[in-house]
Amino acid sequence: MKIATYNVNSINARIENLCSWLNVQKPDIVLLQEIKSEFNSFPFFEIQSCGYNVSILGQKSYNGVAILSREKIKVINENIPSFTDDQARYLEADVNIQGTTYRVASVYLPNGNPPYNNASDNSKFEYKLAWMDAFINHIKDLAILPQPVVIGGDFNVIMADKDVYDPKAFANNALFRHEVKQRLQQLSFLGFYDTFRILHPHDIGYTFWDYTANSLNADFGMRIDYIFASAPAVDKLSSCFVDKAPRLANKPSDHTPLIAEFL
Repeated sequence: MKIATYNVNSINARIENLCSWLNVQKPDIVLLQEIKSEFNSFPFFEIQSCGYNVSILGQKSYNGVAILSREKIKVINENIPSFTDDQARYLEADVNIQGTTYRVASVYLPNGNPPYNNASDNSKFEYKLAWMDAFINHIKDLAILPQPVVIGGDFNVIMADKDVYDPKAFANNALFRHEVKQRLQQLSFLGFYDTFRILHPHDIGYTFWDYTANSLNADFGMRIDYIFASAPAVDKLSSCFVDKAPRLANKPSDHTPLIAEFL
């Protein structure tokens, strides 16, 4: 069974790229972020033509998350429970694959950096921390579920020096500040495992390369997309890898998929 996470950076702009990748990799479940689409403009037909059911939490022009599955999707939560949010960043569902019901969630965590024209504005970082606190609080509920739980997405957090091409350049960036790293680290304390790092403790594993400054060719990347799995899911984990092919395709997202396979 194959689960992927992919920040597609506008579903309608990348639909040909996405469908081509779906037909090659054939994942069972795909967790999408930054779809930048409301329900009425989402390309349901194209994705259903690739053999997938779709559930989305959309937003015009910004954010937005979706879950694609070859099997039926039962939505459990749209946005984090008990956290009032007008941004579409979290979608959680149950999907039954080969007799096992997986709880899955697509996460698009806030960036947190200030506007370019106002470096002293700390409101976006405060929102990021509040969002993460609510997310961690909800993870405590997911941690006690007996079923396998898989949480994937763009977390906008760089966990370690080896996860970014130039740690010094990002020392004060909202993706690399100790407050966000400490919060994301709590996932491991609650029994959720970074599937890529379990299998590749020393590999780089970048999932994002900026569009500018020849970043892709120079490999100026960062690892900010993750798939976290609870113990019942990790027991079934067989592989986890970055698929760079979509980033090398025409009209790519600045992210590329991360794929985990489970027995």
